[in-house]
Amino acid sequence: MPQYAILIYADDSAHSPDATAADTASADAYADELVDSGDLVAAYAFTPRSMATSLRAGSTTEGAFVDGAPVVAGFYVIEAADVDTALAIAGRNPVLASGGGVEVRPLHSGGGVDPALDASA
Repeated sequence: MPQYAILIYADDSAHSPDATAADTASADAYADELVDSGDLVAAYAFTPRSMATSLRAGSTTEGAFVDGAPVVAGFYVIEAADVDTALAIAGRNPVLASGGGVEVRPLHSGGGVDPALDASA
């Protein structure tokens, strides 16, 4: 089945190191919904942009690569029969109700890396 990345755009990530369950409740409920439906392959929440370090040719700076709002706050990888189904799944993301947005992209290639296959481990 085709896989799609759902990139989550918001003013910042709610997943700071001191975030409470209330801070992440809507995102957690959505993730649980995706698990229950069997659509979820992976989910990752980024920490706030202030915790980022950006690299460019010849320089390293503190903060997000792009200094502005919104930023990518996290992403999901889902399996969906087609792009319309992926859009319907992404359209339920709670960030939309708070003024953020999502971007849906078909995945071309990639996947998890099995540490057992790493000869240097």
